[in-house]
Amino acid sequence: MADSRGPAADRSGFVYEAWVRLAAGADSRALGGAVTVALCGHWEHEGACTWPHNVRVGEHVDGMLAVRVVAVSAQAEQAVVMQLIDGALAVGRLAGPDGASQWSVIRAGSAELTADERALVARLNR
Repeated sequence: MADSRGPAADRSGFVYEAWVRLAAGADSRALGGAVTVALCGHWEHEGACTWPHNVRVGEHVDGMLAVRVVAVSAQAEQAVVMQLIDGALAVGRLAGPDGASQWSVIRAGSAELTADERALVARLNR
């Protein structure tokens, strides 16, 4: 059964990857919160996400964190979703319930889905 996001067959998954440096005292969870605010309006929202997504913040590498956002959308909306994600992270700041967190984006853009992420896309696309 289709929902407001359209039939699952019309949606596909993609990944956005960013390398960021957190400011001292920043909460890495703010990165996912910023993406969710951009895609859903708030990190706490009712109902299904317009663009289902998952944000994973990886290990520190040379003082940077890898942020991978796996999202699902209609092919025609992927550029818009990528721009929203990019804009959310480029702002470099989110005021959350535990205070404000800041970060700097070092580099960002599209990336290839891993095998695990392809399985995640199938779950997000339900």
